[in-house]
Amino acid sequence: MKASANASPKEKSASQQIDAIIKEPGDWRGRKLSQLRALIKKADSGVVEEVKWKMPSKPLGVPVWSHDGIICMADTLKNAVRLTFPKGAQMKDPKKLFNTRLDSKSVRAIDFHEDDIVNEAALKALILEAVRVNASKERGR
Repeated sequence: MKASANASPKEKSASQQIDAIIKEPGDWRGRKLSQLRALIKKADSGVVEEVKWKMPSKPLGVPVWSHDGIICMADTLKNAVRLTFPKGAQMKDPKKLFNTRLDSKSVRAIDFHEDDIVNEAALKALILEAVRVNASKERGR
């Protein structure tokens, strides 16, 4: 019973802030983001939810999932929900889920559209691959 119904954003947990980000579009994008969030959390029990980069253009911030570093972040675009993997270029993507930012030297992303069916097994494998890449960087220091 820590947070009251009218708690300031600073008092809300990352989970509560992401709940608000999911509700904000009020359409299929919120449902898709909710589905992706559940899959990320199911894929890796060690995942930590955070909200970063609050700015005037994104007052609610950006949902971020981390484990030994950022795994991925989500963004609701006009016609898609995008999961961006900051170390995507270093990751193995055998099921070819990455479909945007393919020319970046570091980042890779997946745009999910309204009627897209999420390949849950492949996305889970990609999340675990991101964790592996993060862990290998941690050990390499």
